[in-house]
Amino acid sequence: MKDEVTPAALASGQECAAFAASLMQARQTILPKRLGAPAPSDAQLAQILASAAHAPDHGQLQPWRLIEVPQNARSALADAFGEALRTRDGQATPEQVEQAREKAFRSPVLLLVVVDLACGDADIEPAERIVSAGCAVQNLLLMATAQGFGSALTSGKALGSAALRALFGLNESQQALCFVNIGTVVAPKRARVRPQPASYCSVLGVEQR
Repeated sequence: MKDEVTPAALASGQECAAFAASLMQARQTILPKRLGAPAPSDAQLAQILASAAHAPDHGQLQPWRLIEVPQNARSALADAFGEALRTRDGQATPEQVEQAREKAFRSPVLLLVVVDLACGDADIEPAERIVSAGCAVQNLLLMATAQGFGSALTSGKALGSAALRALFGLNESQQALCFVNIGTVVAPKRARVRPQPASYCSVLGVEQR
C-alpha cells in the first residue's frame, strides 16, 4: 500500500521549502572589506564546515578539500600574494604589492577551496569534480547565512601562482578554486535584483521568443 501524505507532513514540507527559499534569497555576496568581527564560534564554524559534506559527489571521491587560513598564517599568505604579483608583473609598484598583500588580512574566517582533478576514478570527469566542489561551497555559504554571517567568494590570478601553490602544498592535479570569506557584516549593502527563471531556463523543443 502506498504511503499517504498526511496534512502534518505536507505542512512540514511546505515550511521547510519556505525556509529554504528564504535562506537562499537572503544569501548575498558581502565583500571581505565589509566583513569583520565577531567571527563564527568554533561550534558555528564546525557546523559550517560539516555542511560541505552533503554536496553531491559522484563516486564518493571527495575531490575537494578546504584549507583554513588562521590569523597567524595570514602573513605567509600575504607574502604569497605579493610574490605572485611581482612574478606576474615585474613593473608592479611597492604600493601595488602592498595592496595585494593586504587582501590576506581581510575577513575573520578565510578558507581556500581546492579540487583534485585526478584523484580516484579517472572516468569521473574534471567538470563533475568542480561541480561537486561548487555545491560544497554553496552549502558553506548558506549555512553561514543561516547563522547570521556574511560571506563572499574571492579569486584572482594569484590562485595559480607558484608561490600560493607552494604555500598550500598543492600537487600537479590539485587546483585552487577560490577563497571563502566569512564574518559579521559591518557595512551592509543593497540586495541585487535576481534574474527570473525565464531568462535562464528553457524547454527542449520549444522555440524561445
